[in-house]
Amino acid sequence: MTPYRWITTLDVASELVASRWKRRLARQEEWRHMTTRGKGILMFLLITFGGTWSVWGIAWLLGLFNTSISGQVLVAAGAFAPAMATFIVRNWGTREGFADAGLHPHLIKRLPYYIFAWLWPLVGVGIVVTVASALGIVPVRSDVTPMLLVSALAGSLIVTPLFFGEEFGWRGYLQLRVANGRPLFAAVVTGLIWGVYHYPVILVGYEGFENALSGMIVFPITTVLLSIMFGWLRARTGSVWVTCLAHSATNGVGGALLAYLYLGGGSFLLTSYVGVLGWIPLGFFCLGLLVTGQLKRSQPLPVSGAPVGQANEIPQYGAPGADSVR
Repeated sequence: MTPYRWITTLDVASELVASRWKRRLARQEEWRHMTTRGKGILMFLLITFGGTWSVWGIAWLLGLFNTSISGQVLVAAGAFAPAMATFIVRNWGTREGFADAGLHPHLIKRLPYYIFAWLWPLVGVGIVVTVASALGIVPVRSDVTPMLLVSALAGSLIVTPLFFGEEFGWRGYLQLRVANGRPLFAAVVTGLIWGVYHYPVILVGYEGFENALSGMIVFPITTVLLSIMFGWLRARTGSVWVTCLAHSATNGVGGALLAYLYLGGGSFLLTSYVGVLGWIPLGFFCLGLLVTGQLKRSQPLPVSGAPVGQANEIPQYGAPGADSVR
């Protein structure tokens, strides 16, 4: 073999070795990222469920875990555990910082999405009322006045910051991290966890379901659909504040108006905004996101040990340029 061929053979061999070494290092780095992500998710869930359910459990032992004013204050206090968990995990657990936490509202640039988040529940209420009427379900009250609508809409704006306690956790951490670049799967997993998280309040009657056990089946399906919508809003705006508004409007507009109309009528498991008929408007919206490619798989960025200010993983939901306003 000539010296030229020897050199060529050595070059090929060295390139092959280098390529294999790079692949090995890439796999090791990917494993490290997965380990860090898994550690963060586990810490988040332990703090979230431990913190919230501890507060609610103590309230139950003291006889205060009910729908009274004091009970509602305690429920709201316990619901700040997801935000606390996110802060602890991002700051000390994984040390990944807050670059993709969605803390900037981007209100002016993404105003249409905020308006949508605020007013969408009115569409849901209209569809639920229409279907309920077609099924022969008669409302307990029917005098929905303009003042009642304005009060519900204004109230949902005022109390929006209270929902930071949950949304900074679910959309500011868990839904970003639980599935690597798979926004639809991330929404399903987050939605199921979010639904189970609410089991204690369902059991004590907060949702108004006639049968709490049936409600524990129905509610997580609703939270999956809401997670798809909220995740889409989060990705389109780069902010958790739009999902705080969406969450507030879900409760204060959709939930409150349908409770006013149907609560106590014996069919609230169907007619609640988070009930079976509520799946119809939410389901059609989520289907629209799916068929228009808004839930396509994205290419994630690494998340392990990223310093503060460095971009981390965020699902794109088919939204070009969503990162630019993070």
